[in-house]
Amino acid sequence: MSGRARPRVSPKSALSDTPAQTTALSRCRRCPRLATFRDEIKGRYPEYRCRPVPAFGDASARLVIVGLAPGLHGANATGRPFTGDYAGILLYETLHRLGLANRAQSLAVGDGLALTGARITNAVKCVPPANRPTAEEIRTCAPYLNAELAALPEGGVIMALGRIAHEAVLRAFGTPLARHRFAHGARHEVAGRIVWDSYHCSRYNTQTRRLTATMFEEVFTAAVREVS
Repeated sequence: MSGRARPRVSPKSALSDTPAQTTALSRCRRCPRLATFRDEIKGRYPEYRCRPVPAFGDASARLVIVGLAPGLHGANATGRPFTGDYAGILLYETLHRLGLANRAQSLAVGDGLALTGARITNAVKCVPPANRPTAEEIRTCAPYLNAELAALPEGGVIMALGRIAHEAVLRAFGTPLARHRFAHGARHEVAGRIVWDSYHCSRYNTQTRRLTATMFEEVFTAAVREVS
């Protein structure tokens, strides 16, 4: 076998933003616990989207940012990753400072926000109870992420926000987890792509100072240099 792992989904089957593909994702109910939870939330908040959340950003981006899952009152409500909750504040401010977003805030679908050279997605497309997907749910949702990452050309860069996202990325390329340990600021070469790790920009991480705005911008700056 060659030293380079192959993506589990070929580029020819990679997801794009066609209406049919977006509709297929939005109708997914393959995880019973997540589908039931979405239905319960929809009953309490009828105005929320409460469906799987598609990727957002530049379809031809060479930088793909992978988070964990939609937030209950964030992407699950708005339909855009990292939009409507605390975690998105630092992310979009950082992307704007680095010239990857045309504005520093993501408020709602249709607000005029656009990303250039970057795309944001999640390892799990549905909101999980207590923000904790099970291992089985991560595996069940993996084909969507695998297809998105398979579309990233060799030399492209992936920013994994948190350990679960990091491990989901490695699995997408068939790479053993033991070869690349998660650590903030770590850089990995995986199947012809570069993977950078960052602590997730959650409220807990930022308020406890485990992750500062400076730390977050530094790792993003390093990643952006590789796609410039």
